[in-house]
Amino acid sequence: MEKVAIDAVDNEPNPMNVHRMRKPVSRALGTDHVAMNYFELDAGESFSGGLHRHNDQEEVFYVESGTATFDVGIDRESVTVAAGELIRFRPGEFQKGYNDGEATVEGWAIGAPGPTHDWDALQSRAYCPECEAERTHDVALADGAFELTCTDCGTTQG
Repeated sequence: MEKVAIDAVDNEPNPMNVHRMRKPVSRALGTDHVAMNYFELDAGESFSGGLHRHNDQEEVFYVESGTATFDVGIDRESVTVAAGELIRFRPGEFQKGYNDGEATVEGWAIGAPGPTHDWDALQSRAYCPECEAERTHDVALADGAFELTCTDCGTTQG
C-alpha cells in the first residue's frame, strides 16, 4: 500500500513548456501498471502539447474543475469536457487536450497498461517542411528535447 498527498508530489512540467503544473502521481506511488498525472492548466495551456497518439496506451482524462477542450482525430473534432466529466482515448487515437477558457482547469490523465510511455509507440501530428504539409511523426526524447521524424519522408526536426 502506498499513499501520497498531491501537495507532496513534485511538479515536473512538460519539456515543451506547455503547462506550468504537472505532478506525476504514479511515480510518487511507484505504480507498475498505470500512469497517473495531475494537472493545473492556465488559459492557453495544454496537457501535453500537440496532437498526438500513444499506440501502446489507453488514456482517460478526468476534469476536476474548469472546462477542457480536446481535439480528437486527424480532423481535430472539438470535444468539450466539463468539471465532473471524463473522456477516453483508445490506443492509437490522436488527441490533444487544452484550456481555451479563462478559468484554471484541474484535471487528471490516467493511462494504462504502463506507468510510462514507450517512446517508440508515441506519434505526433506536425508540419513537415520537406513534405510541406502536416504529417504523422515518430517522437523521441533527445537531450531533454523532443525530436520528430516524419513517417512519410524521414525528415527529422528537433
